[in-house]
Amino acid sequence: MIRPVAKAALVALALSTTALSPLAFAAPATASISVPPIAYKERVLANGLKVFTARDTTTPNVTVQVWYGVGSKDDPEGRSGFAHLFEHLMFKATRNMPNESIDRLTEDVGGFNNASTYDDFTNYYEVVPANHLERLLWAEADRLGSLVIDEAVFASERDVVKEELRQRVLADPYGRLFALYVPQQSFTTHPYKRPGIGSIEELDAATVDDVRAFHATYYRPDNATLIVAGNFDEAQLQALVDKYFAPLKTPAAPLPKVTVVEPPRTGPKTVNTYGPNVPLPAVAITWLAPASADKDAPALAVLDAILSAGKSSRLYDTLVYDQKVAQSVFSSGPTNAQPGLFYVGAVMAGGKTAEQGEASLLAQVARLRDAPPSEAELAEAKTGLLADAVRRREEIDGRAFAIGYALLTDGDAARANTNLADLQTVTAADVQRVAKKWLADDRRTAIRYLPESARPAGEKDNTPVPPKVASVKFNGTITTLAPEAERQKAPAVAAPIAAVLPTPVEKTLANGLRVIVAKSSDLPLITADLTVRGGASADPAGLAGASSLTAELLTEGTKTRSAGDIARQTEALGANLAAGSGWEAASLTLSVIADKATPAMAIMADVAQNPVFKAEELDRVRTETLDGLSVAYQRPGSLAAYASAPLLYAGSAYGHVAGGTPGSLPKIKRDDLVKMHAAAWRPDNAVLVLTGNLSPEAGFALAEKAFGGWKKPATPAPTLPAAPAGYKPRNLVIDLPGTGQAAVTLAKPAITRADPSYYAGLVTNAVLGVGFSSRLNQEIRIKRGLSYGAGSSLTPQGQFGGFSARVQTKNESAGQVVSLVQAELTRLAAEPASTGELTARKSVLVGGFGRELGTSEGLADILGNLAVYGVPLNEIQGYAAKVEAVSAADVQAFAKAYMDPARASIIIAGDRTKMGDTLASAVPNATVIPAAQLDLDSPTLTKGK
Repeated sequence: MIRPVAKAALVALALSTTALSPLAFAAPATASISVPPIAYKERVLANGLKVFTARDTTTPNVTVQVWYGVGSKDDPEGRSGFAHLFEHLMFKATRNMPNESIDRLTEDVGGFNNASTYDDFTNYYEVVPANHLERLLWAEADRLGSLVIDEAVFASERDVVKEELRQRVLADPYGRLFALYVPQQSFTTHPYKRPGIGSIEELDAATVDDVRAFHATYYRPDNATLIVAGNFDEAQLQALVDKYFAPLKTPAAPLPKVTVVEPPRTGPKTVNTYGPNVPLPAVAITWLAPASADKDAPALAVLDAILSAGKSSRLYDTLVYDQKVAQSVFSSGPTNAQPGLFYVGAVMAGGKTAEQGEASLLAQVARLRDAPPSEAELAEAKTGLLADAVRRREEIDGRAFAIGYALLTDGDAARANTNLADLQTVTAADVQRVAKKWLADDRRTAIRYLPESARPAGEKDNTPVPPKVASVKFNGTITTLAPEAERQKAPAVAAPIAAVLPTPVEKTLANGLRVIVAKSSDLPLITADLTVRGGASADPAGLAGASSLTAELLTEGTKTRSAGDIARQTEALGANLAAGSGWEAASLTLSVIADKATPAMAIMADVAQNPVFKAEELDRVRTETLDGLSVAYQRPGSLAAYASAPLLYAGSAYGHVAGGTPGSLPKIKRDDLVKMHAAAWRPDNAVLVLTGNLSPEAGFALAEKAFGGWKKPATPAPTLPAAPAGYKPRNLVIDLPGTGQAAVTLAKPAITRADPSYYAGLVTNAVLGVGFSSRLNQEIRIKRGLSYGAGSSLTPQGQFGGFSARVQTKNESAGQVVSLVQAELTRLAAEPASTGELTARKSVLVGGFGRELGTSEGLADILGNLAVYGVPLNEIQGYAAKVEAVSAADVQAFAKAYMDPARASIIIAGDRTKMGDTLASAVPNATVIPAAQLDLDSPTLTKGK
């Protein structure tokens, strides 16, 4: 993806009470979820452009998407990464738009844009207020018909792509496995074998003529599909499509098609691959699979879900839970327009080998070949797949994506709806049949992924060497940015469509539980979020991670349900139940189809009220967490983030790693969890938020049924600990040899949520580092190509708050990036932001807030946070006005008071040997600690000191 868009994550866990006996719970015999079909219209213009429209007048927004039938499989030989490169180039200049104009037309008006490259297609999509629809249609037509590709833009964006590759592939312990080795070792002939993100060698070998030729070949009306979903008038929209897209010409040259066929495998193969900073071995086993449109694909999708969807899946239940040989497991069914792969895999647990994982994985595949799944497993898998489809369709861009994906992958947009019906017809016999047909033991390729230190002496690297090919000579028309006076002007903005904001209603149950209900959409989906005050700030001294483990163990067994019971019963309903802990709150969050809310909330209530914290479950989860930390400690971004709290808030209840450390987690006992649960998980210390398609009366009835019997203890509810004090800036460099990038963080304490300058802080931070057009991203990514993305965050909480600016860059640029961030912080305080910049950044905040309100999960998250921090719920209605009221003087004053770079601590995690001599001047008086010697529980942060 070109620019990750922040989405509301599942971030809360809570309590519930009235338990439904496992004996009374009956899993549905057949999947019974009804997924509302996507209603759409379609037509084809004379130039070959396909047009799909899906109207929804309940939203004030519209999504405009253009899907091109060119993906990584179409990259020229010796030029892997070209399709992906266009994710970046298509956001640059056209004949009528200067560089970054798409951001001005989307982000700056409260929307967003993004793009993604798959093996078979590349798509570009925006969501904006509906009154900006015509402007987006004009812009999409302009970049289809007159994109500017010049040497400067090509060189700059190539550098950004290389930083993306370093971040996603070279700096991640398992990036090489998934991005390089799985495709390279699984295919011999088909271009699916090439890495979609490209390679630094092939990108460096490319010329601007290569890129122009690729664009001229594939970016044409007859290879494009326009999809519009949201609030619009159908007749007006079609007239605008004719106005802007119909004049575009289709070239006479035929569109190239990949016709290569991967030959059948003739026997099994095992290959060892290696990478630096690999803390745990991994293994992936692949088979050649049919195309996504094949008649066997639905059964393979169900088989995939049976293997790895959720904690009750066969791979998790066996490899992670029972055998304890794996830290994580995965599988994937057919997802390609041409025959691709089915694969299973695992990252091993500490002390376990790739060979053990391979044997266990193959045994589970053999089980499905030898016998059909049970009817309960079949129903659970289908129910989960259908429920996930409902969740994806909650937003207009999700519905548009379903149409585009079906068209470009299955060859028929109608498959967006009919594929779900096909899933319903899959039988247990079908699952066994496709397992026998496609997953034969003698046609597997096993790819073991091991640390470089495990490579036998003298063994050569078997990674394919990129071929050297000559560049092409482009003789076509070269488009340039027209002089300003000759450019077409963007169309005028239409009258705005007012958003209908949710109106939360609340009541307090007799036991003290505060219940908040708000309707978010008409889709049959409900989110229940139960949040308790407490969190990591309540961790006992020396027991960092106690609150986090308490939350995680909630779903691992109650007085009447085992961990397996909870997983099976929840997933049989198509529900997601997850727990977690932050600094000042912990929560339990349920997402469920509306007609299954009652039984799902009964499970949630049991989990919240009656966890037993079995010693064996604690040992298992703790071991899994420690294995996860061993992986995270090899990611420079994660490592720098873990060091932030111990550095900024040392000596306080907030001066430790919230999720625990390798030193603290082994010290936590069952009694510690029991005490933490008893102290925090009580109705008078909790807030339950219910959102989705439900009335206040229905929501209160659900709450009363599930939680009304929850007993309030006689003891007082807990209070939060004292705020941190005595901060002094400290600079830290964590030396992580062999990592592909450095993570740079500048951080310091900041305001609480109750601070009167809260909204000034939001706007100031948005100017600095929120969104693609923020100052940090402009300076570091757009102007210099030093990072895939640069940003900042302000995190006001109840007792404390923090500010941080974060960037990942190549190791050699770490010192330069520190100086660039410091310069932007200084400028922010030294001179007022312009009116235009303030207007744009405020729109980013207001638009993002509005989109989050539009989903059940996002609305629940917002309401839960307001409740936890004691903010009136009508803040939803006042948010936009308060953001708009912030002045340039307010921003400048906030930057001076809370973002002084001289008061910020600097944390860098990366390969110190590659950072050069400039680092010492950029990060003076830094403590340099080898990653192997880092101890985040120690005041010195160093083992043995």
